[in-house]
Amino acid sequence: MDAIETVLAMLLAVVASAYLVRLLPVGVPLPLVQIGLGFWIAAFSTHGIALDPEFFFLLFLPPLLFLDGWRIPKTGLLRDKTVILELALGLVIFTVIGAGLLIHLLIPAMPMPVAFALAAIVSPTDPIAVSAIAARTPIPKRLMHILEGESLLNDASGLVCFRFAVLAATTGAFSLASATLSFVWLVVGGISMGVTVTAGITWIQRWLTSHFGEPPGSPILVNLLMPFGAYLAAEHVHASGILAAVAAGIAMSYVELSGHAHAATRIQRSAVWDTVQFSLNGVMFVLLGEQLPHILKGARASLEDVGHVNSWWLVLYAFAISFGLMALRFIWVWATLRLTLYKKSRMGEEMERPHWRLLLAMSLAGVRGAITLAGVMTLPLLLPDGREFPARDLTIFLASAVILISLVAASIGLPRLLHGMEFPDEPHEQQEEDRAREVAANAAIAAIERAQIDLMSTSTEPDLYPQAAGRVIALYRHRLVEHAEHDEGRRFRKMDNAEKDLRMAALAAERKAIYNLARHGHISDEISRKLVREVDLSEARFR
Repeated sequence: MDAIETVLAMLLAVVASAYLVRLLPVGVPLPLVQIGLGFWIAAFSTHGIALDPEFFFLLFLPPLLFLDGWRIPKTGLLRDKTVILELALGLVIFTVIGAGLLIHLLIPAMPMPVAFALAAIVSPTDPIAVSAIAARTPIPKRLMHILEGESLLNDASGLVCFRFAVLAATTGAFSLASATLSFVWLVVGGISMGVTVTAGITWIQRWLTSHFGEPPGSPILVNLLMPFGAYLAAEHVHASGILAAVAAGIAMSYVELSGHAHAATRIQRSAVWDTVQFSLNGVMFVLLGEQLPHILKGARASLEDVGHVNSWWLVLYAFAISFGLMALRFIWVWATLRLTLYKKSRMGEEMERPHWRLLLAMSLAGVRGAITLAGVMTLPLLLPDGREFPARDLTIFLASAVILISLVAASIGLPRLLHGMEFPDEPHEQQEEDRAREVAANAAIAAIERAQIDLMSTSTEPDLYPQAAGRVIALYRHRLVEHAEHDEGRRFRKMDNAEKDLRMAALAAERKAIYNLARHGHISDEISRKLVREVDLSEARFR
C-alpha cells in the first residue's frame, strides 16, 4: 500500500469510526476507536507515513485553533475568566514544573530540557476528546464552558512553553531574561498578527464583493485559508503562530456578528468547517494509531539508552506520568478553590461549595488529545550539530501513552463520578434566548408592516399584501405568545414541540413525494434539488 492509499485508508477509517462508536458499548470515546483503526491500518501497510514535523504542525494546528477561538462561548469565557486563566496559565506552569521534575526523576538519563518539553506538551487539554465523552455522560454546561475556555488558552501557553524547552534542548542554553522578552513578543506579536490578518482579509473581501459581487464558494475558501495566513504571518515576524490562529478565530467571531455574510454562505461554511474539524481530529488520532508500532519500536531503543532492557518500564513510566498529571491537576483545582472560597468569605459573599465528585471530575476531565499529538510530532529529528534529538521516540511514545490513558480514565471514571448527580439548570440562558426571540419577533413584525405599505404603493395588485402580511405576522405573534411567562409559556413550548413533530413528518413526506416525481421523470433533477434543498433548510431549522 503506497502513501496515497494509506492516506485514503485513514480518511475511510475516520468515516468508519463514526459508525463503529455507535455499535460499541456506551462510554467508549471516538478517539480511542480511531486510534485502534489506525493501528489496524499499520498492521496491513507495507510502510508507514514519514512525517515532516513542521508540515504536520502547519497542516493540523492552525485550523483547529482558529475554530476553537471562533466557536468558544464568549459569555462563559468572560464570566469565568478568573477560573479559566488560573487553569490555562497557572496550571500549565505548575504542570510544566511539577511534571518536568517528575519525568526527570523517573528517567534521569533524559535531559532536563527534554523532560520539561514533554511536560509542556502534555499540559494542554483537548475539548474535542472531552466532548466525545460528554456526549454520553452528563457534564454541567458551565463546567464544559470552563473546560473549553481552558483548552483554548492552554493550547497556546503549553505550546509556547514547549517551544522554549525544545529551544533549550537544541541549543543547550536558556536565559530567563531573554525568554521573558521573547514570550512577551510571542504573545503581543501573535495576537496582533491574528487580529490584523482577520480584519485585513475581511475588509478586502467586503470591498471586492461590493464592487464585483460574490463568486460562489469564494468566501468559504478564503475563510479556510485565514488561519494559515495568520499563522504564517506571525511566524514570519518570529511571533507565535499558535496565538495568531487563536486570535484570528476570536476576531472572526466578532466579524460574524456584523451580519455581512449571506445566509447560504453561513450555512455552507458551517457545514464545511464541521467536516474539516471532524476530518482533521479524526486523521490525527488515526495517524497516532498508525504511528504506534514505529513509536513503540523507537521507544524500546531509547529505553536501552537510558539503562533499561525490560519493555514494561515503558508502561510504568506512562502510568506514573499520567497519574502524576492527574494529581497535579487535582492539587491545583483544590488549592485555587480554597483560595477563592477564602477571598469570598473575607468579602462577605456566600459561595456554594462544589461537591467533591465535581473536583475529581475536573481532574479526570483534563484529557489530552489532538494538540498534544500535533505538538509532540514537531520535535526536531536532529540537533544543530547533526546528532539525533535525545530520546525523541521515547518522548513521543510517552506523550501518546498519556493521551491513551487520559482518554480511558475519563471514559471510565467520568460516567461513574457524575452518575446520579443533579445539576442546577441554567435559567439565565433560557431567559436570554426568550428575550432575543421576543426582540427579533417584534422587529420582524414592524418590518413587515413597513414593507406592506411600501409594496402596496408600487404593486399592481395591492389587495394581496394585507392578507399575506397577516399570515406572516401571525407566525411571529405565535412566537411571542410561545415565550410568555410561567405556566402559559411552558404550555406553548410543549405545543411548539408537538407542532415540530408534525412538521417533521410533513417535511419527510414532502421530500419523499419530490423524489418520487423526479424518479418517474415528472420533474427535472434541477427542480428536485431546488425543492429538496428548501425542505432540508426547513428541517434543519426545526431540528
